[in-house]
Amino acid sequence: MESPYKGKTGLKRIWNAMLYSFDGFAAAFRHEDAFRQEVMLTLIMVPLALYLPVPGYAKAQMVASVLLVMIVELLNSGIEAVTDRVSLEDHSLAKRAKDLGSAAVMLSLINVTVVWLLAIFG
Repeated sequence: MESPYKGKTGLKRIWNAMLYSFDGFAAAFRHEDAFRQEVMLTLIMVPLALYLPVPGYAKAQMVASVLLVMIVELLNSGIEAVTDRVSLEDHSLAKRAKDLGSAAVMLSLINVTVVWLLAIFG
């Protein structure tokens, strides 16, 4: 079965995509503690990156590394939601899916640390 929204084109499709994105941000903020924490860190770290006396390319990498954490967290939350939708019972594949998403978030957090340390002290 195909989505009834797939036939939309042009500005209507772009408008709908934007609204779905806002719904996604709202759902993540409402239901995901980790996402709320990362939003707070982003609100601190992005202005700090722009303020620090590092070259422009370093500022861009610092901001991008912080935004990457949020992107990966959104994808991880999506994986968790779909996994829970399919079944709440313990299953090795469900655990693997959730663990892989969590590992991706951890790698993105390590990336922030490395990028920031290299930008500031490198």
